[in-house]
Amino acid sequence: MHAWLCTEPTGVDALKWTELPTPVPGPGEVLIKIEAASLNFPDLLIVQNKYQMKPALPFVPGSEYAGVVEAVGPDVTHLSPGQRVACLSGTGGFGTHTLAPAALCMPLPKGFPPVDAAAFIMIYATSWHALIDRAMLQAGETVLVLGAAGGVGTAAIQIAKAMGAKVLAAASTDEKCALCQSLGADATINYTTQDLRDAIKQATGGKGPDVIYDPVGGEFTEPAFRSIAWRGRYLVVGFASGPIPSLPLNLPLLKGASLVGVFWGEFAKREPKANAAMMATLADWYAQGRIKPVIDRTMPMAELPAAFERMGSRAVQGKLVLVN
Repeated sequence: MHAWLCTEPTGVDALKWTELPTPVPGPGEVLIKIEAASLNFPDLLIVQNKYQMKPALPFVPGSEYAGVVEAVGPDVTHLSPGQRVACLSGTGGFGTHTLAPAALCMPLPKGFPPVDAAAFIMIYATSWHALIDRAMLQAGETVLVLGAAGGVGTAAIQIAKAMGAKVLAAASTDEKCALCQSLGADATINYTTQDLRDAIKQATGGKGPDVIYDPVGGEFTEPAFRSIAWRGRYLVVGFASGPIPSLPLNLPLLKGASLVGVFWGEFAKREPKANAAMMATLADWYAQGRIKPVIDRTMPMAELPAAFERMGSRAVQGKLVLVN
């Protein structure tokens, strides 16, 4: 097998395409032949030693992937060789093969292409957990999605629309705003050329959004929160812009608003039955055509450094997927 090996987490340039022995699955593990793996923001942070999870060196990055089970560990009974699965295990995806915890593998129904499967779990699980579980979104409410043309942003638009909400999508270019409209956004804001607070006020008739979905952080957090509706819920999803913002705590008081943390990975560990039910519903929604990952492009696995460069330039719309 071959894989992109990280021996020192000093950045993308330190990754090397390396031939490695094909591993044998142990208890609770499966060997997966990887067909596709998607790029997520934590994949960049982890090779820069900036992510909360710091795997032992050396390691193969790549948190999310899909492929075919080639072998199973001695105590694995719910998966079998030849079965197609998707997995989000945190590492291991940027290669030709990987060992994955069987408990984290999502069996794929027929007609679920590997490229879509590799781009599915993180964005839809995060967005469902955020909007439905944490924000308790109701039909008719207004959702503001920041970073709306990214992976989790596009998923959030689709889930919010499926729930009957009105969606206000904010992104950094007119092209990205057009993508959001094609996914069903009712209105868009280009926060590079428009004042965010003024645009929110105009789009919501002065009321403000009931729910704000924020995977971006940075400079937009405070003006967005200042625009939230009475009893609004502000979802802290991530910090793709880099800086972790500070927020004056008088703002939640004045708006009677809630600041809500979203950590899907921990939810999946602590509440596995609820997570499994959620994933089953999401798979049904995909089969029904209610949700579908937006694929920016596919690139060969050997072009991982170029893929990271494209993601780092903020050029990606939806998800970028590497294929073997």
